[in-house]
Amino acid sequence: MILNLVVGVALMMLCLVVQMLLLLSATHYYGNHLGWLNGTALRRFAVVAIVMLLLLLGNLLQGAIWAGLFLLLKEFDAFSDALYHSLVNFSTLGYGDIVMSERWRLLGPLQAVNGVLMIGISTASIGTVVTHVLTQTLRSNADRAKN
Repeated sequence: MILNLVVGVALMMLCLVVQMLLLLSATHYYGNHLGWLNGTALRRFAVVAIVMLLLLLGNLLQGAIWAGLFLLLKEFDAFSDALYHSLVNFSTLGYGDIVMSERWRLLGPLQAVNGVLMIGISTASIGTVVTHVLTQTLRSNADRAKN
């Protein structure tokens, strides 16, 4: 059990680094495209969509990292099975159709906690971007109506 906790928490820290790098990339992209918020609706949509895709990429990459661990621990023979199981855990979907061995099964709930936290960061970030885009759009529309 202790080994599960050590391995799981270590991987959670690695996932936090991955999440932060992708969040920084998304923030950098957003900051470089603030001018697009005064453009067409399509440009505003594109900015939000790209931020969302960067954060989604981060979550999928984290699922792949966990899948790699499951392969390393010999819980799965094929990466596709490990990735499927990993994403079911990470998203907290929890089908339960594939269960890891008793030795490593505590990694499942640890990965679910990791997923809740990382997907929560992504959701909050996307919500902040959408709120900012809507605020800028309303402000821009109000300014145009005045003129």
